[in-house]
Amino acid sequence: MKIDPAPGMLLVAACMIFAAGISISSRAGESGASVEQPVLDTPQAVYSTACASCHGADGTGMPQATVGFDTPLPDFTDCSFATREPDGDWYAVAHQGGPVRGFDHRMPSFGMAAEAEQLEMAVKHIRTFCVEDGWPSGDLNQPRPMFTEKAFVEDEAVLTIGSAVQEPYEVLAELVYEKRFGKRSQLEIAIPFGAAEMEAASEDESDEWVGGLGDVAFGLKHVLVAALSTGSILSGIAEVVLPTGVEDDGLGGGVFVFEPGLTFSQSLGPAGFMHLQAGAEVPVEENPTPEAFWRAVYGYTFTEGAFGRAWSPMIEVLGSMDLESGASAHWDIVPQVQFSLNTRQHVMLGLATRIPLEPDNGRPIGVWLYLLWEWFDGGFGEGW
Repeated sequence: MKIDPAPGMLLVAACMIFAAGISISSRAGESGASVEQPVLDTPQAVYSTACASCHGADGTGMPQATVGFDTPLPDFTDCSFATREPDGDWYAVAHQGGPVRGFDHRMPSFGMAAEAEQLEMAVKHIRTFCVEDGWPSGDLNQPRPMFTEKAFVEDEAVLTIGSAVQEPYEVLAELVYEKRFGKRSQLEIAIPFGAAEMEAASEDESDEWVGGLGDVAFGLKHVLVAALSTGSILSGIAEVVLPTGVEDDGLGGGVFVFEPGLTFSQSLGPAGFMHLQAGAEVPVEENPTPEAFWRAVYGYTFTEGAFGRAWSPMIEVLGSMDLESGASAHWDIVPQVQFSLNTRQHVMLGLATRIPLEPDNGRPIGVWLYLLWEWFDGGFGEGW
């Protein structure tokens, strides 16, 4: 069985002979043989001794005829490929072997043969093969909230579904496709659809449900600042919403809308994180009234054991206000959790409840979920 060189497998491939080299060196020492053992006290020394015979001194990978197997070797100099995943995923596969992230069982575990510091040094040196500045580190990629846009750019598809649990009843859904391009940019298309219960025109008639397509949106996100030293990343967002939905059925606004904004993500300690977003919805026509919105999220990620399934409970606060004299702000609170469904952790589920904080405001309590697939990391059926 071949193993695709997807993110998360990279360090295992890089360190395929690491344990063997240490083991041979240890046995030589125990037998009393006079063997000059390498000093593995720097990232370059660890890589050169344990990894270069497979991946080459330059990180581009040795030919199949040299390594003796047909598994494709990754190119560590490809920045788009090598910068996306956090160091923790590379370390997990190196320490526990391929199956910990849904890769082939022939990728062995090196945790018993190598010191944790040595594996960390191998990761550190592999990171140096990307020599182009400007690529945000995967360590800045935090879990996705239900409504707040995070700052990191990536390739993924997300299906979101929400339903009101009190009148007025409605079911809403949105399919979002995101495609990263260049070092710091991402294109997005959002296709909403849903159904709503419409009040009957007279007492002699019964309420009926209507459904269809909502207002399709196209967006661009670009990373403005990415500082790994502080765990901070800031992005600008511009979105255009098209009036493709039927306004009378409650499935569209009826006008073109431009949505500019900023979004910020911050790492907090070893596993905490925060997202902040602010922007405006500006219709091209005078009606409806422009609206400002702001969102804030705090969360913390737990893992099952040292390298298992990730759980990220979050609390999200949503605010909005019409930009007109005398308008008041609307507030919602959204407790939620995101967790990985498969061992590769590129398919995730999010569950949330959206609760309006103003009494008698006409907005119902809703339950929401999303199914997220980071398609750059492999097919939907891979890594289970």
